[in-house]
Amino acid sequence: MEGGAYGAGKAGGAFDPYTLVRQPHTILRVVSWVFSIVVFGSIVNEGYLNSPLESEEFCIYNRNPNACGYGVTVGVLAFLTCLLYLALDVYFPQISSVKDRKKAVLSDIGVSAFWAFLWFVGFCFLANQWQVSEPKDNPLNEGTDAARAAIAFSFFSIFTWSLTAALAVRRFKDLTFQEEYNTLFPASAQP
Repeated sequence: MEGGAYGAGKAGGAFDPYTLVRQPHTILRVVSWVFSIVVFGSIVNEGYLNSPLESEEFCIYNRNPNACGYGVTVGVLAFLTCLLYLALDVYFPQISSVKDRKKAVLSDIGVSAFWAFLWFVGFCFLANQWQVSEPKDNPLNEGTDAARAAIAFSFFSIFTWSLTAALAVRRFKDLTFQEEYNTLFPASAQP
């Protein structure tokens, strides 16, 4: 059973950053992390406009502060979630219990699917509010590239989080196989 990458027999080894960086779920997490930075950074930097006729700033997305607030909130929370699960990916090889590994992977499945849904809602919300925005509110087209970037990277985030969930499902199947193998062949599970 040398090919098993998720069993307790692999736990406790030395930390290998090269192996961590090459794993697809780690790459997707880093990409999702960058996408979340782009979304909330675009909205925070150029998502609010000033009008010479008004004293307060307004959101570039149809003057709807909820659109900007949703984009920033989801972006920041996704940023923090990516950091949390990157830390879990670093710690994962040190977890010796298959049951604890299963819990970690199950949480990864749920959280990744939840974030894919939140990004889908965010993409739809931002795209809709951008579509119905009045050109008279932004006659100089200030911040339009940033607004479009936030929409585009919200869309891309749907796929990165969905793929992360799919990879977590595959990891869960590998863990379940490893647990069944250790139950059927307890002597060969020992190093």
